[in-house]
Amino acid sequence: MSGRLRLASFAAALLTLARPGLPQSGGQVRAVAAASPDDAPRLLVLSDQARRFLALEYRAFPTEFMGCMIGTVRGEAVVVERIAPADVDPAQSTATWVVDVDPAQSTATWVVPRQSCEGSGWTGTIGTIHSHPSAERCWYFFPGTQVPSADGQSFMMAGYAVDAIMCGDRVVWINRGLVQRELALSPPRSPG
Repeated sequence: MSGRLRLASFAAALLTLARPGLPQSGGQVRAVAAASPDDAPRLLVLSDQARRFLALEYRAFPTEFMGCMIGTVRGEAVVVERIAPADVDPAQSTATWVVDVDPAQSTATWVVPRQSCEGSGWTGTIGTIHSHPSAERCWYFFPGTQVPSADGQSFMMAGYAVDAIMCGDRVVWINRGLVQRELALSPPRSPG
C-alpha cells in the first residue's frame, strides 16, 4: 500500500471514529443500506432561507459549521425548507487539519455535534450539512475510487436521506443511492 493511500486510510478511520453516525440516539450507531440509485433523490432544492443561512455562515465564519437540514423528500427531490444550527461546542468548530508524514503524528479537528438534530429539538430533519472552510476535499469517495472518505463513512452510518458539504460557492451532496452531486449556490452570471 502506498504512503498516500495508507495516510488517507488512516485519516478516514480517525475521522470515522470521531464522527460516528450523526443522527444517533442513545449512543447507538446504525448502518443504513444504500438505496437503489433509481429510488434515491436526484435533486436538492434549497429554500431562500437555506441559501441565506449558508451564505451568511460561510462568509461570517472561517471555521467549520454544522447544520440540520429540515424539509421533506418529494419523489426525486429533497426540499430543504430551512437549515438549523446543530448543537456544537464552539471549541469543536475549527478550520484545522494537520497531516504529518507519520500518520501517528497527524492531528485532525472537525465539528462534532453534542447530540443529534432530533435531540436538539429539530423535527423533520432530512440530513446534515457541514462546511469545509478551505473548499477542499469536498467528496464522499476518494477521487477515482469507491473508497469512502470520512464524510462518506459518516453518511453511510447515518439514517438521513441526504448529507451535504458546503464547499465555497457550491454544495456537494450525496443521496442513499451513494450518488454524489453538486449544486451551485449562486446563479450563473450572464456575460456582459
